[in-house]
Amino acid sequence: MGLGVAFEGAFMYYGEDIVEEVRQKTDIVDLVGQYVHLKKKGSSYFGLCPFHGEKTASFSVSPGKQIFYCFGCGKAGDSIRFLMEYENLSFVEALEELAERANITLPKEEKRDKGEEDLRYKILEINKQAALFYVKQLRSEKGKQGLAYCAKRKLSGESITHFGLGYAGKERDSLYQYCKSLGFKDQVLQESGLFSFKENGVYDKFFNRLIFPIMDLHNRVIGFGGRVMGDGEPKYLNSPETKLFDKSRNLFALNFSRKSRANYFILCEGYMDVISLHQWGFSEAVAALGTAFTEQQADLMKRFNSLIYLCFDSDGAGKKACKRAISILREKKLEGKVIRLSPYKDPDEFLNAEGKEAFEKRIEEAKNAFLWEVEEKKTEFDLHDPAGMQKYMESIAELLRTSFSDPVERENYLKAVAREQMLKAENLQHLVDKEEEKTQLSFGLRKNAGRQEKKREEKWNSPLEEEFLSVLMQRNEFVDLAKKYIGEVDFQGDFAKEIYLKLLSGLSAKAILDSYQNEEEKYQKLVKLYHGDLYHMDLEKDEEKKLLSDYIRQLKLQKIEMEIKEVIDAEALSHCFKERDKWEHFSL
Repeated sequence: MGLGVAFEGAFMYYGEDIVEEVRQKTDIVDLVGQYVHLKKKGSSYFGLCPFHGEKTASFSVSPGKQIFYCFGCGKAGDSIRFLMEYENLSFVEALEELAERANITLPKEEKRDKGEEDLRYKILEINKQAALFYVKQLRSEKGKQGLAYCAKRKLSGESITHFGLGYAGKERDSLYQYCKSLGFKDQVLQESGLFSFKENGVYDKFFNRLIFPIMDLHNRVIGFGGRVMGDGEPKYLNSPETKLFDKSRNLFALNFSRKSRANYFILCEGYMDVISLHQWGFSEAVAALGTAFTEQQADLMKRFNSLIYLCFDSDGAGKKACKRAISILREKKLEGKVIRLSPYKDPDEFLNAEGKEAFEKRIEEAKNAFLWEVEEKKTEFDLHDPAGMQKYMESIAELLRTSFSDPVERENYLKAVAREQMLKAENLQHLVDKEEEKTQLSFGLRKNAGRQEKKREEKWNSPLEEEFLSVLMQRNEFVDLAKKYIGEVDFQGDFAKEIYLKLLSGLSAKAILDSYQNEEEKYQKLVKLYHGDLYHMDLEKDEEKKLLSDYIRQLKLQKIEMEIKEVIDAEALSHCFKERDKWEHFSL
């Protein structure tokens, strides 16, 4: 669900006055301070951004404007937006949580057209009832096969309860009939993803499977995974994507593991691996949801920890998945280490054979992800053949070149590789430099294309126009003064013109921000302008007026210079020169 849809739904849900009351009674510094360590600098507070990894604090919070802005990743917004981003909530969910914190009673009886937001709540309720249904099934006579499988995998009763495991029986419509008995309509049941609606009837998606509820960070069931009992296919089945569930953006057991005292996660392949690890005391374990590890999942983990131990199966498929995950972790600036499981296939098998202390030792011995990749490359070449050794070294050089843009970091890894693989560092460096030279020509070609792209971006909004708007958004009293000199024809960028006209119409900066909640890129840009620190707005009153005067003069001169380039008539050209002389000496 898009943020804009959620935002519009919030107003239909509660009304603009309620949303504004929640905003006013929420101190954004107090709110963000619960998640980020903030230090005051000037009129703002700064800390390490919770949305991307960084060592230098570039995340700022403005108490005066009640907004946040990160100079590093560009995330920006108000208190509601912060909670949405940090806790992965919808607009209404974030609003309700902030209202509860501020002791504001929301007028639930006034809810009118709840639309998509209401659908989310109904699906949540269906999922909750389905989870309870599956749990009862597992503990009934019908669930014997499921319990037998749990016993075979040595799952304790405590683990079964903790993870809410259940069982979907062999009947094809038992859950459907149960949900109908609770009064749920077909239209909502279809949106839940738990049923297949066909011409000859409605059928449960999950049957004859051990069920694993998938929960979000707030312990709400958002989807399910199911392991077939017997030889059926597919072996594992997940809920399809719904209004609540996107498997590329969630992780199994993150709701539990994020509360672990460890400063790392253990990323596994499957549900059973995670449950086994938790049962043995490794509550840091999480798993991707029946799909390859994604960038969004890496972002989610990064919010809590920056060190990730990879604990994938030791077979070919597991190693392939591990290499893909390493690439994503590196791109997201997360530290990766690989836990060696051999001679066992997976962590469950390892723990049942060797026990907790042996696994703790494997964690201690976990190999740096990049060095593990280099070691794995050995299997791709015949190192007894000089040609094979040459290709091996070239592949390492290419991996070094593409993995590390920072020259110091690259050199450190190059020396480590040379030391571990007993290679000459200068030879590796030579190959890296050689590969770098090959890319220079293509880089030069791309550079020209980049210039053209930059021109297009500037057309969308020039820095001059942005800075001018930033002044007006922060100092609304300057709008009447500005409109005496600047008209919409003085703008090059369509978006800048659009915002200027809204300011002239009397809209406040916050009202303008709200009007772009459903256009993410524009919203983020506007928050930057309203934030103001981007353009060094911590100025005295007379300095601000001088700054406004400068922007008016530059905008007028910018427009005149464009006219001079385009005009042909001598009289018109003479007029342009006179106008230029006039505006060059302008001041308020």
